[in-house]
Amino acid sequence: MAKFTFNLPDIGEGIAEAEIVAWHVKVGDRIEEDGQLADMMTDKATVEMESPVTGKVVEVAGEVGDVVAIGGMLAVIEVEGEVPDDVAEENEAAVEPAPAPKSGEIEERIEVENPDPTDQEDAAATAEDKSAPAPTPSPAPEPATHDSKVLASPAVRKRAKDLGIELSQVKPQEDGRIRHADLDAFISYSGGYSGSGAARADEQIKVIGLRKRIAENMAAAKRNIPHFTYVEETDVTALEETRAQLNANRGDRPKLTMLPLMISAICKTLPDFPMINARFDDEARVVTRHGSVHLGMATMTDNGLMVPVIRNAQDMNLWQLAREITRLAEAARDGTAKSEELSGSTLTITSLGPLGGVATTPVINRPEVAIIGPNRIIERPMFVSDGQGGETIAKRKLMNISISCDHRVVDGYDAAAFVQELKKKLEAPATILAG
Repeated sequence: MAKFTFNLPDIGEGIAEAEIVAWHVKVGDRIEEDGQLADMMTDKATVEMESPVTGKVVEVAGEVGDVVAIGGMLAVIEVEGEVPDDVAEENEAAVEPAPAPKSGEIEERIEVENPDPTDQEDAAATAEDKSAPAPTPSPAPEPATHDSKVLASPAVRKRAKDLGIELSQVKPQEDGRIRHADLDAFISYSGGYSGSGAARADEQIKVIGLRKRIAENMAAAKRNIPHFTYVEETDVTALEETRAQLNANRGDRPKLTMLPLMISAICKTLPDFPMINARFDDEARVVTRHGSVHLGMATMTDNGLMVPVIRNAQDMNLWQLAREITRLAEAARDGTAKSEELSGSTLTITSLGPLGGVATTPVINRPEVAIIGPNRIIERPMFVSDGQGGETIAKRKLMNISISCDHRVVDGYDAAAFVQELKKKLEAPATILAG
């Protein structure tokens, strides 16, 4: 018998550590070669770790929620005979994290001499990209009594029983099997539904996985970035009329919402305000102004907030933007978004749609330096020109635009000037449609 120490391999993309979000085995279990060992979450994705050997698990790195460094021990497995040389060599090889890829689109790098001290967490709004779809919580339907037909390990069944959860109420992964991560999702979003009419006891739910990552990123952004928010009112009456006309003649093209028009206007405004479309590297004290617009699109999913990225948004027309918005939002919500589709944004837009308030103060998607938030459209009377040198009162559609900026990089005047230019384009839709 020999003991094989399985080290957490290099997951790539400059990742230095990963969080344990689910164990598929416990100490004492037998695991087969290529059997599922654990799910590990990085800043960008969730990766399933598989055992390279067959044997008995005698030690694991920690509990769900603990963090393991790349190259650190993930599990110790007792094997019969000797560990194959190729497996041992691969496991013991140096696992230096790969450097972050450099953008080929950098327009300008600017050194910042006196930034505020910060920690070095990367707070891009992250997302989960699993080789199997992410566990999607389901609403609690009518109680069922056929848990024996549900695919789940004994450990998952025992945990569900201890929590008072009927496995038939939990949505499984694509292979039909329920895992600990699916129970975690069910607990987080269904309140630990027990299937009975009795009142539930108070619960303590460990914040792990994507929810933990969101909490860390938002805290880091607010702690390290001196935010300021500017809000301006915009008359979008003509823009809404234009949108209605475009939709009436769209043929087989997708229906336009306000978002593609807003994104197109932003892309046409940014060339004159390069400091808005930028990222600030705290450690290197460098601001990178980007020539291309990789627009992050804050998207609410059952598993938390994700930010899929519209690559080169400046090169797309309204219909292409509409298709890409729909495609990325669906991929984020069903767990099929790729890692590269969930990272690398240079500017983020966030909107609550019809739930949006009169004004918002959005939190910056670090390391970006700005985030734009269109708010809810409301109708109210305004004084408008009567075309004869006077004014009259008319019903208009109005929308406030919010922008939050990093005051270390963006001056208040620049943010206000950017929004004023954006307002001009939105109030004159022909400027958005032109070239």
